[in-house]
Amino acid sequence: MAALLMRRAGRDDLEAIIRLHEEDELGAHGDAWTPANVPAYEKAFAAIGASPDNLLFVAVAEGVVVGTFQLTFIPNLTGRGALRVKVESVKVRASERSQGIGARMMAHAEEVARQRGAAMLELTSNKTRKDAHRFYERIGFSRSHEGFKKKL
Repeated sequence: MAALLMRRAGRDDLEAIIRLHEEDELGAHGDAWTPANVPAYEKAFAAIGASPDNLLFVAVAEGVVVGTFQLTFIPNLTGRGALRVKVESVKVRASERSQGIGARMMAHAEEVARQRGAAMLELTSNKTRKDAHRFYERIGFSRSHEGFKKKL
């Protein structure tokens, strides 16, 4: 895929972003672009946009959103005050996978993180996503921690 634009997501991208999550059974968390859900997505999108510590990006090819990811900047006392960046909600349209889009998205994430002075880029991935794990290791991530979640 030669022409791929990486840019901050705008309100007009919101439906396309949610549709990317919809197509992922494992990572969708019940997401669906429906009239009942749109207000919740709009509220979350506004909160992300209002936070200086959160950036939402889309990858666009030929005018179509083919990928998305979110960066959250986390200041830490450990590591002598190192700034960490958590990469969240990484999605590439299923029909566009294995074309280098994910690698270009992660390169962009790394570039943005470095520009803001971050010392580390981190992410979590569901244990069943073996292909994703191989991808992340191939582009320089290493397995370092066991993750835990608790629904509230």
